[in-house]
Amino acid sequence: MYYILYFSTNFFMRQQLLVVLFALLLSVLQPFRVGAQAPSGSFVFGVLQNRVPVLTGKKDNPVIGLHLPVYGRTEQVLSELNLLLKGTLELRELKQVRLYYTGSSAAFSTRQLLASSEPAAGLISLKCVQTLQEGNHYFWVSVELNPGANLLHTIDLVPKNLVLNGKIQTTQADFARYSQRIGTALRNAGDDKVISYRIPGLETTRAGTLIAVYDIRYNSAVDLQEDIDVGISRSVDGGQSWEPMRVIMDMGKYGGKPEDQNGIGDPAVLVDRQTGDIWVVALWLHGYPKQRAWNASQPGMEPSETGQLMLSKSSDDGKTWSAPVNITRQVKDPSWRLCFQGPGRGITMADGTLVFPAQYKDSSGLPHATILYSKDHGQSWKMGKAAYPNTTEAQVVETEPGTLMLNMRDNRGGSRTVCTTRDFGETWTEHPSSRSALREPVCNASIIKHIYHGKPILFFVNPDATDGRHHMTIKASMDGGLSWPLQKQLLLDELRGNGYPSLTMIDDEHIGIVYEGSQADLVFEKVAVKEILRR
Repeated sequence: MYYILYFSTNFFMRQQLLVVLFALLLSVLQPFRVGAQAPSGSFVFGVLQNRVPVLTGKKDNPVIGLHLPVYGRTEQVLSELNLLLKGTLELRELKQVRLYYTGSSAAFSTRQLLASSEPAAGLISLKCVQTLQEGNHYFWVSVELNPGANLLHTIDLVPKNLVLNGKIQTTQADFARYSQRIGTALRNAGDDKVISYRIPGLETTRAGTLIAVYDIRYNSAVDLQEDIDVGISRSVDGGQSWEPMRVIMDMGKYGGKPEDQNGIGDPAVLVDRQTGDIWVVALWLHGYPKQRAWNASQPGMEPSETGQLMLSKSSDDGKTWSAPVNITRQVKDPSWRLCFQGPGRGITMADGTLVFPAQYKDSSGLPHATILYSKDHGQSWKMGKAAYPNTTEAQVVETEPGTLMLNMRDNRGGSRTVCTTRDFGETWTEHPSSRSALREPVCNASIIKHIYHGKPILFFVNPDATDGRHHMTIKASMDGGLSWPLQKQLLLDELRGNGYPSLTMIDDEHIGIVYEGSQADLVFEKVAVKEILRR
């Protein structure tokens, strides 16, 4: 987003606003450049802002950018920038505010630190000395939050004035944009010396504990096959703080092969609502060095032939976990090239049946989404039949007792495929919303059901785009998934990330989400239901 601010030393020059409007027109025609000359004694510049979360656990969060164009050969000297702290964030939650200079580039990448401040009041002053020659100049204001910052708060930094060549330039109008949400960098690239974290799943236990599962990709961001384990993060206070990461599924050097030939990943997590047990299912690939599991796995049943479906269980609220158990022979057709879960999360049905989303590649290599289910609390498992051809990563929800809805990634792109079943995947019916209601860029998504003040609501999240994984958006449906009104949507992150999300209800009034965002490998946010249903 790009905005124009008009700063003037003369209060009576507001009639010159037409000049600024002309500058705005030019900025539309020529993005990121303000072409109008400012009136004498005033200065016109642009403000950049992206709708992204501001994260605890991350040193630098770019909140607003400034574009200062200098025309003519007379250099300018920026010596001070003053900002007002608005929004609901409390001053004690703000650790540091920094001003960076990024030269002629608007990107917050290569940058020079000009000033920093530990704010003690709502007016934040950043003092510096930066000479500006003719051309375009960009600055970014970045904040660092204290670990205890409230995840339901918002931050809004508003430019009040700046000092150029020793003169105060003050704004002539309120700066009306939007506040930014607070989140947590649950996992940053480089944490614990790990290159990348991907493929999150999120669940809430019967005790109210949040369990986040994900890939620990030690050496590379690529998919299996590589040195990958399944990790968890655990929160007992609704996501406000998280325990240190733990590894719960690690196939080590099985069969005498190195760890980068025994990767296990793409996890999904499920809480048995009747017993309290927590299940995690993941795909293990044995052998096939430096090949991708999607193509390397072949027909058969043995680890040397095909990918293996593995389960781990916790019976103590996620504190300890069993060794992985192999259920491949229970559920896989030997002719299939690959059989594994849909990453993310599963559900417990009203009758106690445990259900994970799943997928398989048939003997010809065509993928199909389906379900993996257990009617005896995880003692044995069965696989449903294909829901729809050329679909893969899916999410499952029980829309009404006995009816399962499978919301699927469709390799044709454009939008999600949706089917329902009342016989545990023996037969499937395409839903009226299929291939029309929910657009996607070919990516995983998440869907959950919640009874809110007596009304059943479906919540769905994915990158809401068709040309890439950006605009991570939560949507609500009040009619069983037939429609997803624009007025019941909340944009979380408009920039590009890897895109995979997972939803859970933290309590009756709040949703938790972990997703692969633009600001961290894995971002956690806490969202009040009323924010989504606000209209």
